[in-house]
Parts: sequence; structure tokens; C-alpha cells
Amino acid sequence: MVRTLILRRALASPEVRFSHMTHALADPEAYDSGLFRTQPGGLMSIISRGFFGRRPPVDDPSRLPPGQYLTAGFPVLSAGPTPRTRLDDWTFQIRGLADPARSWTWEEFTALPTDTVTVDIHCVTKWSKFDTVWTGVSVDALLEGVDTGGARFLTAFCDGGYTTNLPLDEVTGAKAWVAYQFDGQALEPQHGGPARFLVPHLYFWKSAKWVRGLELHADDKPGFWETYGYHNHGDPWREQRYSGD
Repeated sequence: MVRTLILRRALASPEVRFSHMTHALADPEAYDSGLFRTQPGGLMSIISRGFFGRRPPVDDPSRLPPGQYLTAGFPVLSAGPTPRTRLDDWTFQIRGLADPARSWTWEEFTALPTDTVTVDIHCVTKWSKFDTVWTGVSVDALLEGVDTGGARFLTAFCDGGYTTNLPLDEVTGAKAWVAYQFDGQALEPQHGGPARFLVPHLYFWKSAKWVRGLELHADDKPGFWETYGYHNHGDPWREQRYSGD
């Protein structure tokens, strides 16, 4: 019920009509895990196709946050626009309280030092996927040599206008990456390619698809779904799905 009310509030907003649905609506990973269909009035309902199959056994229950179930697949959005930015036009920026501000082309970005990490991911809609393998550039590497001044928070901004907010200390110290490969292959657009934010210790909507930069702030600024009622932090181990959890 809470989730339905959040979607109704978002879709009732004049800047978020289904007929002009921004790419922002492809996040949080609710839109990666649920399939959506228009209803009269432009509202959307969750279609759970692909969620009724046999679920794999959980060998180590300690890895599964409360309220989650394990999936062997990687559910994706099947309705609505998926941005497909030409790599020649793609850039990534560090801006806001960043001195100096930084910007990279795709060629420059993919020449930066990378990490390959194996992590479990957890969607707010209750699926989890274990041992996912990503390659990308750590936030630590992106901020190397940057004076962050009084910044304590950041906003990840993306193609289509989607944003999500995080404390700076939640994405530094080898906790977050800008990933452009999944399982050794170029990240597909439906999974957020060419590059997505990867913050695996939080619910997966914080791992924003189609990310184009990070803006540093002194104060917290709720992102798209946080404004519409999702939890500001999103810790799966504390079931922080919605505001007030």
C-alpha cells in the first residue's frame, strides 16, 4: 500500500506524467525488478512476471537481509524509455563543492584505474542477487586530488534527470564505484549502461542507472525517489525501504 501511494504521488506530479515519463522513472530498482503497465489515468501497476519461478536455495542465510529472497536472474525494466547515449557524447563530472571540478570523456574515464568487485545486491522490491561481478572506477579514485571542502553529501545525477542522494562517507573508503562492466562485459543499457553508480551495501535504487556525475554538497538534498517517500538512507539490513522505516 505504501509503495502504491508513492507511485501515485510521483505520477501525479506535473513533471512526471507517464505519457512524458522521464528516464528517472526507471529507478529505483523497483523498476528493474517489477514490470509496469499503464492503467486508466496513466497510473502503473507492477506486473510480477518472472517472479513466480522456483527460487534458488540460500546456502548461507546470513547473506540475505530480512524480508529478501534470492534470485538467480537479474530482473530488468521492460516498459518505458531506456536512454542510449552515444559514447562519443558521454561525459562524467564531479562538481559542486569540488575543487577542482572534474570532467572525463568516455575514453578518458575508461582509462582510469579500475577495480573488479564481487558483491551481493539487494532490491527494495525484495529480491537479492549474490556474487555479482562489476568493473569500474571507485569514488575514491574519482575524488583523488579533489578538495571536497565542507562537502558531507553528494547527489548522483543521471541521464533523464534522475537523482539520488548519499552521505559522502557512504561512498568513500572502497564502498562505491561507477561501474561500466558486468560479468566482464560492457554494461547493457537495461542494467544502467554505459555506466551506473554501484553502492552495493544499500538498496539498489541508490545504485543509480545511467549515471553522469556526482555533485557535492554541504547539506543533504533528497533525490527523486527520496522526495516521493523512499527512505533517505536505504539500508537493507535495517529494512529501510520507505520514509519512517
